Amino acid sequence: MRLVDTSSWVHQMRRVANLSVRERVEHLLAAGLAAWCPIVRLELWAGVSTEQERAALREYEQRIPELAINDEIWQSACELADRCRKAGKRVPANDLLITACARYHAVELESADAHFDFLKTL
Repeated sequence: MRLVDTSSWVHQMRRVANLSVRERVEHLLAAGLAAWCPIVRLELWAGVSTEQERAALREYEQRIPELAINDEIWQSACELADRCRKAGKRVPANDLLITACARYHAVELESADAHFDFLKTL
């Protein structure tokens, strides 16, 4: 299973997209290996612009496993934020939370966002 970040879902859902990212997400969907977490779902709902995208999100809510975010994950995200500051890097809070969620649930992260490459080093 892989936690698919918003950055990759966007490529999967939109017409103008990075085709290799789209194909990776399509493969995960077809294999039943795609997952998301509440903050990814919220980011996607905040960015939908067409009825087709809304329909896709409603379908995904029915079939994609959602990895819960608990207090331990929040704490881990806070610790990641501190490590980022000490390293002199700024990373969006959502990306910290998504990374902490993937680590807690011991799943890989599918992303098209360079912040996650940096977070792998921490």
